Amino acid sequence: MKILVLGSGAREHAIILALRAEEAAHDIFAAPGNAGIARDASLVALSATSPAEVTTFAFENSIDLVVIGPEAPLVAGVADSLRERGIPAFGPGKAAAQLEGSKTFAKRVMDAAGVPTGRASRAVTRAEVETAIDEFGAPYVVKADGLAAGKGVIVTNDRAAALDHADTYLPTGAVLVEEFLSGPEVSLFFLSDGDHVLPLSPAQDFKRLLDGDEGPNTGGMGAYSPLPWLDEKFGSEAGFVDLVTRDVAEPVIRQLDAEGTPFIGLLYAGLILTDQGVKVIEFNARFGDPETQVVLPRLLDPLSELLLAAASGHLEDFPRPSFSPQAAITVVLASEGYPQAPLTGRPLDGLDAAASAAGVHIAHAATADSEGSLLATGGRVLSVVATAETFAGARELAYDAVGQITLDGGQFRGDIAARVV
Repeated sequence: MKILVLGSGAREHAIILALRAEEAAHDIFAAPGNAGIARDASLVALSATSPAEVTTFAFENSIDLVVIGPEAPLVAGVADSLRERGIPAFGPGKAAAQLEGSKTFAKRVMDAAGVPTGRASRAVTRAEVETAIDEFGAPYVVKADGLAAGKGVIVTNDRAAALDHADTYLPTGAVLVEEFLSGPEVSLFFLSDGDHVLPLSPAQDFKRLLDGDEGPNTGGMGAYSPLPWLDEKFGSEAGFVDLVTRDVAEPVIRQLDAEGTPFIGLLYAGLILTDQGVKVIEFNARFGDPETQVVLPRLLDPLSELLLAAASGHLEDFPRPSFSPQAAITVVLASEGYPQAPLTGRPLDGLDAAASAAGVHIAHAATADSEGSLLATGGRVLSVVATAETFAGARELAYDAVGQITLDGGQFRGDIAARVV
């Protein structure tokens, strides 16, 4: 199959690595990619957010499937343009992508579908924000209504900090003030063809920068899968997945279809397990990062076939995907100053030694080649991924590998999956 993957992060590298692991020898292109992706795919110089450029390339090169990784091309309507030319695209159209692009849209869809979620109030002025946060009380939760690269959310007991966060985003749009929901968080991905959904395996990510869930929110500093503690709460992981499929994913997909905006692609449900039951924190319209890095290595079915079935409207022909019982964890290495002001352009070394151990691989997030050497070019630089029979074994592999990588000022969390061990 000829496959084009749009994006340049560790999520896209993880997708490409999963495609490469299949028995079928796919011809894989990536745009724009990064230094690590360049080793596993042919890089294409085109704008991933340009519907015209992506569609022209896919049409002229007889691409069989386009996989849209990040959210920006979805909101730009790249999937719509591809489908108009009859090219299978894994990713929702512009209208359905508002499930991630607008938190107000997502709340409205959840309300219409009867999906459990927290109370929320949309605000366009500072006065409206003040009224809402005082109504809901501390801890205060304020979110940018639009896309913010995973960093548009603040959860704080500091009222002034909550208002300052709102002030950052109000000049360019609305914010959403939400009630604080307490409990363990879970990420669960669903493949959707617009009518049917198939769940993948749950994962848990770590949003805070520092150990012990301290520090600012980030795009994600690590993740692990599966979640053995779900057995205690729901009898089994499958029981949890069945519940979320029935009460969350299927109602939302039916609602979007009824509104004439079918959702084709990856529905990411960010969930929280409250004392009142499972509730949705938010939806994303694409694979999550860094959860993808621990979910796809455990997938036992060919990813390409599942993605093409979703893009072509044939998911009903496939059983629920199966997963290895192995433990998988990923540790994100970030640049100094991340997430506020990352210092980039610094050399990276030791990656070959880090990835030499069995069960370890590296997904590049923001790297570039410079005269044969690697440079860190962004905030989150790479994801070190390890799989093993136990979480203790996976943690040992991952942190041994991280310890062999050198990046001046690099930072990472040391407690990924520590509690589950």
